[in-house]
Amino acid sequence: MKKISLGPPGLVFQVRILFQKNPYFVVNPNMKMNLPIADLHCDLLSYLALVPGADPYIKDQIACAIPWLEEGGVKMQVLAIYTNVEDASMRIASKQADLFGKLLQNHDQSLTAFNQEYIANVDKESCIGVIASVENAAGFGTEKSTWEEIYAQFDSIVEKVGQLAYISLTHHTENRFGGGNYTEGIGLKEDGKRLLDYMAGKRIPVDLSHTSDLLAEGILNHIDRHHLPIPVIASHSNFRAIWDHKRNISDEFALEVIQRGGLIGVNFLREFLDREVPERLYEHILHGVKMGENAISFGADFFYTLNFPDKNRHPFYFPLVENAGKYPSILEALRESMSEAQVRKLAFENVFNFYQKLWS
Repeated sequence: MKKISLGPPGLVFQVRILFQKNPYFVVNPNMKMNLPIADLHCDLLSYLALVPGADPYIKDQIACAIPWLEEGGVKMQVLAIYTNVEDASMRIASKQADLFGKLLQNHDQSLTAFNQEYIANVDKESCIGVIASVENAAGFGTEKSTWEEIYAQFDSIVEKVGQLAYISLTHHTENRFGGGNYTEGIGLKEDGKRLLDYMAGKRIPVDLSHTSDLLAEGILNHIDRHHLPIPVIASHSNFRAIWDHKRNISDEFALEVIQRGGLIGVNFLREFLDREVPERLYEHILHGVKMGENAISFGADFFYTLNFPDKNRHPFYFPLVENAGKYPSILEALRESMSEAQVRKLAFENVFNFYQKLWS
């Protein structure tokens, strides 16, 4: 039995690590404590890349600032490399990949890489494990980029960040690879197929969170038709059956993710939960647990909102989920409706098990 710090300063958890197929935390049931948290999406990197004077330690600037992550007991955090569809997309993506490396080097050992070594030695880790993802493949290539340039950019980003948690082919809009979630009638394009072919075998999941339904269908069909070894997740998506929004995932595609052994991360944005009812969060989570308790996880989607032009979107988050420090209270509320085993799966086990299996 070893004691390690897994949460806010001064909070010590007593854990032991069992290495069977998957490593996971076993917590003394007689101790009342916050579970460690794994979260599949935040936009700390684009905040640092694009906001003048951005500081990852300023809590009132972004809800996923490092102190908030520590306060919430976050042990694994995905940092998205986000770009719009624009001429500068490759440069901005490269800048964020560089910033990912600087975060690991310059921040007092509060962060470390979430990778195979981290999982294998998690009993010795007291810091937050972080891993990059790509949100919008426009960061790999503009509409005019050659495929030689796209391949080089892809390889360069992977080399800089070490591993990618997942890749989203699109964001809200259309790009050369396919249709985003706010587009109609645009599915998987030929360039999207070529990018999937390049991803195959690299142990990088494809993310359905920002696809049009037609693009999601095209991705799944292309993977199946060509027997591509590409895992499928929905990193930060709520359920359309609970809140009917194009940004949310349909039960049809949610079941595809679940049956393929993927993950679905519940999103905290008010626009995708319910614009008026904060507690709808719990309905999304419980719906996910009912569909596949081994897939449900968190994908909070915290990003810099202070300069967002559409004031109708403010506030972006209900007080219930307004920053990463809220995870303990969320889990405490869910204990009335979920078993302790299900709460643990949601908190961190599903994510840890998914990546341990993917990388083994």
